Amino acid sequence: MKVKGISYRTIWPSADGKVDIIDQTRLPHEFAIMRLENMRDAERAIREMHVRGAPLIGVTGAYGVALSMQHHASDAALKASCDLLVKARPTAVNLRWAVERMRSLLSSLPEGERAHAAWNEAQRIADEDVEINASIGRHGLGIIGNTHREKGSTVNILTHCNAGWLATVDWGTALAPVYAAFDAGIPLHVWVDETRPRNQGASLTAWELAQHGVPHTVIVDNAGGHLMQHGRVDMVIVGADRVTATGDVCNKIGTYLKALAAYDNGVPFYVAMPSPTLDDTMSDGIMEIPIEERGEEEVCYMSGLCDDGEIRRMRITPLGSPAANHAFDVTPARLVTGLITEHGVVAADPNAIRERILERR
Repeated sequence: MKVKGISYRTIWPSADGKVDIIDQTRLPHEFAIMRLENMRDAERAIREMHVRGAPLIGVTGAYGVALSMQHHASDAALKASCDLLVKARPTAVNLRWAVERMRSLLSSLPEGERAHAAWNEAQRIADEDVEINASIGRHGLGIIGNTHREKGSTVNILTHCNAGWLATVDWGTALAPVYAAFDAGIPLHVWVDETRPRNQGASLTAWELAQHGVPHTVIVDNAGGHLMQHGRVDMVIVGADRVTATGDVCNKIGTYLKALAAYDNGVPFYVAMPSPTLDDTMSDGIMEIPIEERGEEEVCYMSGLCDDGEIRRMRITPLGSPAANHAFDVTPARLVTGLITEHGVVAADPNAIRERILERR
């Protein structure tokens, strides 16, 4: 995708054998590049959310292993690096998937071959992510196009959090169909949930949609149901951090409430899901998926651009009031209209998931 007319991925190898990323903690008010020089930098970038979004977290983990192998390629170093990276964030399954793929490949090779092989494999995982997301965009384009033909006017899409190209290597998951439809000339408009407490919708989704010229409006998190009641949402498309073999979807906190509102108002609720986000070891998302609980400071403080041009942080809750910060929730499969995958639109039920996705792995 493009920033001020220049094409970027969210992560890429530098000329000197390091890794560069877009520092998402600085957006939307500053576009900054951050360099990862070693595995610890990659782990910190994931944990502190300089990179975020399940697919991008996974690719960053793969590059973290590759950076580690440049310095120490022993069995002990491989195990220590993989173990540390997997623990950086617990909910998004893509991180474990990518790191374990790296571990499996490298553990079968002599130490002297690991550094070169790790770099190549990390790049392969990144390139695969781009192609997967482009395919999701093509399949989602059909859904948006059909809605436009039936409606005959602008298609209004609601999304939650950020599942655009900033959450992946390129294209995005939930926003890939939006970009594909916009580029195809289909008139559309995106309702952008602000997504408290880190405001990934207001700060990241709105920023990247603006960069691409897509019409959009930022709304408070609790406005989605109201808009659906008044017929102002034609469909909901969200991303996912983990999907069970039975179709339960774990995504940013607040997604479940949007799914309930969509179900009550007859609004289609789609989940854009790359196949690496599918966790076939789990069947009950509510009981089995680990939900990350982040620090209360994300709830108690906000930062933003002040009128004098300075970015400042301020407390918005009373001193002494504790805050809970559950980062994700689980939407039961019964509320999901369909999973938009690189293999097409798949029903959120175990038989369809097994036949259309798992058997193709």
